[in-house]
Amino acid sequence: MTTEYTDEQLIELVTSVLETADDNLVLPIVQLGHPVLRQQAIPYTGQLMQPLLEELLDAMRQTMYDAPGVGLAAPQVGIPLQIAVLEDLYPIPESIASEREREPLEYFEIFNPTYTAASERTAEFYEGCLSFEGFQGVVSRPADITATYNDRDGESHTQSFSGWQARIVQHETDHLSGTVYIDKAKTRSLINETELWRHESLDVATAKKVLNF
Repeated sequence: MTTEYTDEQLIELVTSVLETADDNLVLPIVQLGHPVLRQQAIPYTGQLMQPLLEELLDAMRQTMYDAPGVGLAAPQVGIPLQIAVLEDLYPIPESIASEREREPLEYFEIFNPTYTAASERTAEFYEGCLSFEGFQGVVSRPADITATYNDRDGESHTQSFSGWQARIVQHETDHLSGTVYIDKAKTRSLINETELWRHESLDVATAKKVLNF
């Protein structure tokens, strides 16, 4: 379901959300139960004037860094537009990076994204979400995807992603259709972050044995 907004209403909403940012441009992140997380977000078609759009993107980027996270979709700050920011440059042990097929992901923005599986390969790993604080769960996803999206200037891009990068793109794109990772997770795999010490490196094989999923 998509809630209808006029351009004026969207501008008013974005302006009001940005007014809640702190001195570092960090916005409050809404949590599961907020209706915006379960709505089909509205395609971005230039509803915001460029200065307002740039202010929103800056605030989303700072909010992602502050969390910290590797992606943030506009609905997660209460704005039902098909916009997300992504970056993953955090240092992690080489063994974990290899297991997860994780390569550094430079900062970029996606508008109106879609993705399709580019192979039959799948991968399952733990995921978390800034809008579902304190928990992580195992999600099986395509390991290779082709994504199509626009940038902030309206230019269209088609790009291939694999491994952990593909997971991040899928996770954030899902947010824009009202889908949260728990909808796709193996629910018996769900763990509270206070229990992470029991699952070294979030090893799925070990977690399967002790959690019976």
